[in-house]
Amino acid sequence: MTDGSRPPAGPPRPYAFPSIEREVLSNGLTVLVVPMRRLPVATALLMSDAGAECDPISHAGVAALTVNAMTEGTRRHDAAALAEAFEQLGGSLDTGNSWAHAEVSTTVLTAHLPSALGLLAEVMCEPSFPEGEIGRLREERMAELLQQRTEPRGLADDMFARFAFASNSRYALAEGGDERTVVGVTRDVIVAHHARFVVPTRSALIVAGDVDPATIMQQAETAFGRWIGDAGVTPDIAVDAAHSTRQVHVVGKPDSPQSELRVGHLSVPRTHPDYHALSIMNAILGGLFNSRMNLNLRETHAYTYGAFSRFDWRRRASSFETSTAVQSDVTAAAVREILVEIDRMRGETVRPAELSLAVDYLTGVFPIRFETTAAIADALVMRESYGLPADYFDSYRDRVAAVTAADVLRVAHEHLDPSRLQVVAVGDPDLARAELEALNIGPVQQYDASGMRTS
Repeated sequence: MTDGSRPPAGPPRPYAFPSIEREVLSNGLTVLVVPMRRLPVATALLMSDAGAECDPISHAGVAALTVNAMTEGTRRHDAAALAEAFEQLGGSLDTGNSWAHAEVSTTVLTAHLPSALGLLAEVMCEPSFPEGEIGRLREERMAELLQQRTEPRGLADDMFARFAFASNSRYALAEGGDERTVVGVTRDVIVAHHARFVVPTRSALIVAGDVDPATIMQQAETAFGRWIGDAGVTPDIAVDAAHSTRQVHVVGKPDSPQSELRVGHLSVPRTHPDYHALSIMNAILGGLFNSRMNLNLRETHAYTYGAFSRFDWRRRASSFETSTAVQSDVTAAAVREILVEIDRMRGETVRPAELSLAVDYLTGVFPIRFETTAAIADALVMRESYGLPADYFDSYRDRVAAVTAADVLRVAHEHLDPSRLQVVAVGDPDLARAELEALNIGPVQQYDASGMRTS
């Protein structure tokens, strides 16, 4: 094409998510097996509904510390021997923790899978939780928090959560907890968390690769059949907003040449029926490089290298937020343009080219996300964590393609509320505060890096 316009996308190639065999062992452990015959490898991932949502606020961070401590030794292997055992199988022990779940995983040759399952069972079911290693992990988290107080990007993320969610909500604190909560996470607290939430009835084993489902079910029974435990009940999480009206929060970083900006508010949970329309709406607003937000702040005004928006999806309540970093002297101007784009998204029907770009992108990259055994396992973790329907992956592209411009306008109007936006600016208050007050978009309050109100 010679006119400079974007060439039209071709029809999406057919794609079907691999077939899944599902069984529940006698002890309540769910087993999901995904045969993928391309290479003689397999990923084994064991997940438990034991993520940060299970933390009591007083011990926020216990879930993250627990999953990290599980790699520090079992009843049969210390940390070094455990790492060596996985290396001898040609794999490594990987762990993860989110709001919803904790996981351990490895990828090995299929021939080594029975041994790998036995090791994963040790890690998840029989951790020794050495006192000294727990102390080290706790101190590492405290040092990380101290460093984060000096790093504007992470500080802005934490402060946005604190100003978005009510103080009695677990979501108001970082997944890993903060200085006030982590210091009280002792070995006894970790052992109690593990016993309550890392149990078979709250867990699933996912195996994806060059495997036979019937054989995997037998191997799973051998490795995990003796695992027992009574399931604890996930604590309730308050999902109230910290503020019911728009406010501006300036977190002081004196002499900082830039301001880290976060603008957003509470939103709907991941399972909301508007999820696909919201995904398209966000892609147009700030989810893609060619989004309205980025074109405005980066290309038109040259305020930043990048400005984006996203939904931080969670099971009980999510958050919508925009983020960018700008020079201190354009802090207020950048906030103004963010508000302009949010208002415009709520008030104008998106152009066909914008809708097409977002739909083509989301449907086009979808199959690329599932090219490895580990990626397939991760996808099933997401589906299990949120309780999504069995046909979620098979119907995803059709649901995205069915989103209309009218749907985008409707969800923007219903789920973006300018009157509730919380504006967080981490930077030099001497350069930013007066101009933010001059915007007259809401009361301006100032805090130090620990979140204490200073004026």
